[in-house]
Amino acid sequence: MTVLGNVLRYLYVPAMLLGWNAAAYFIVAGGHSYLWIAPILIGAFASAYLCEHLLPVFDDWNESHDDTATNWFHNLYYENAAASGVLMIPLLTWIFPSADLWPTEWPMVAQLLLAIVFADTMFSLVHYYSHRWPMLWRLHSVHHGVGRLYGFNGLVRHPLHQSLDMVVGTLPLVLLGMPTDIAVLLGFAISVQLIVQHSNVDYALGPFRHVLSIGKVHHLHHVNWGTEGDCNFGLFFTHVDRMLGTFVLEPSRPIKAHDLGIDELPQFPKSYLNQLLLPFYYVPGKGLPERFRRKPKSAAAEARRQHDTLSPAE
Repeated sequence: MTVLGNVLRYLYVPAMLLGWNAAAYFIVAGGHSYLWIAPILIGAFASAYLCEHLLPVFDDWNESHDDTATNWFHNLYYENAAASGVLMIPLLTWIFPSADLWPTEWPMVAQLLLAIVFADTMFSLVHYYSHRWPMLWRLHSVHHGVGRLYGFNGLVRHPLHQSLDMVVGTLPLVLLGMPTDIAVLLGFAISVQLIVQHSNVDYALGPFRHVLSIGKVHHLHHVNWGTEGDCNFGLFFTHVDRMLGTFVLEPSRPIKAHDLGIDELPQFPKSYLNQLLLPFYYVPGKGLPERFRRKPKSAAAEARRQHDTLSPAE
């Protein structure tokens, strides 16, 4: 491995998680416009993209799986929904007056850490039950249908499942009186965490792999080996998995590039619209619904295609 590769391997995670979150923190703490968060988030995506091509886990995960346009739609919706949620905080606190229990006297960093631990705990529980309850799995399957992991598909979510996460994971914090500044930083931290968690970067965690729910621990969560991926549900940390007994540090066998997805849905829909519709037709255990199956070409049509390809241009 080159010197640059070794540097990336050990500095990628701290640079992403500490560096970009620190940049967002100083913008918010300095009283600057929240709009400056957008270019910082773009910088986080760009950093992940660059490192994925310098030190990939699998080269195949850097290749398009006919999913690029769909992932753009997912990302744009996710971030706009998250921003809209923050903008709705004044309205929510007007409709539901907060309990005024939030420790506003704490330093901003401490408030943010409190918000992250609470949200992570609730997200992890929603995630756990999304693998247990068929109705939730239908929605969550949109995230697990990906055939590769890279930073740009960490935010792939069905809108209804994202709404559930927001209601369970962040609405209680708002009702407790969490300030808008902390909500902005929490939303940014979640986005960066999802980018890192799904990055196609062969980074090293050392002893932190027991604490942080990223890297190979999350790769195992995405395998298509039946129910073997029903583990490691945390977003930030592994504490909920340890309480539930679902933390698994090492896979039973090496994970290959093609081992991702849902075993009963090998032809997972590629278009954004079909991924939005899938949960309303998909019945877990019965495979891909007929309307989403890609029809094989007839023998005659395939023969004509091959003939046209081989025929010299007139």
